[in-house]
Amino acid sequence: MNRMLKKCLFLAGGYGTRFLPATKSMPKEMLPILNKPLIQYGVEEAVEAGLHEIAIVTGRGKRAIEDHFDLNIELQNKLKETGRADTVEALESLIDSCSIAYTRQREMLGTGHAVLTGRVIIGDSPFAVVLSDDLCLNPDKGVLRQLVEVYQRHECCVVAVQEIPGELSNRYGVIDGLLQTDGTYLVHNLVEKPEPQETPSNLGIVGRYILTPEIFDELERTLPGYGGEIQLTDALGVLARTSKVVACRFTGVRFDCGSLPGFVDATNYCYQQE
Repeated sequence: MNRMLKKCLFLAGGYGTRFLPATKSMPKEMLPILNKPLIQYGVEEAVEAGLHEIAIVTGRGKRAIEDHFDLNIELQNKLKETGRADTVEALESLIDSCSIAYTRQREMLGTGHAVLTGRVIIGDSPFAVVLSDDLCLNPDKGVLRQLVEVYQRHECCVVAVQEIPGELSNRYGVIDGLLQTDGTYLVHNLVEKPEPQETPSNLGIVGRYILTPEIFDELERTLPGYGGEIQLTDALGVLARTSKVVACRFTGVRFDCGSLPGFVDATNYCYQQE
């Protein structure tokens, strides 16, 4: 089994219903924060972490993602003619620095099902997972890079967590874990969207993971859970009890860009950093 970490799986098959009508014809992952789409921030984060093999699970109406990460000769020539070739240089450099493969999720059956859909590209290797809705920013060391370093120490599944208000626990997967000497948490269990009176901790999972290939077989056995969907947290909970899962409380800022307030906050924050 190959334990070298080189691959990153992006889950981009969802409908983006919270941003309708904008997302009726535009993938939510292509919504721009300033002049750059959400998914590009994620791919840049992956490459910065040394993950140059990008896999993207898409769905119906998501061709704009593939077009974005492709060369456009006509546009390049036009920009060169007008002296503005530098406007796409960063994107072209990013495209050159990684390989990107796509597969389609035909039905939206949950995060766990989306990860399982990516198995055909990922194969028998450990891999990172990014949910582009969660915009994570740290100019010194990206969140994925922080998770990669934790994986290199523990060689097991790693989930990114942050402290959340107790009353918001029913919006997150939440861990039950024990703080370790290196600052990570040994996870005993994960609960999907628990009610505040039932939450095991104040550490909520955000859209960054490192997963080992064992997760695929576990997802195959996972029955629909919260919301009637196949939940990644349920499969990780089994691995936490039978194998090992650790949580990394990352440094940096995170915005829930799947919600309108989070999207506005992210835009304002990035504008202030310009």
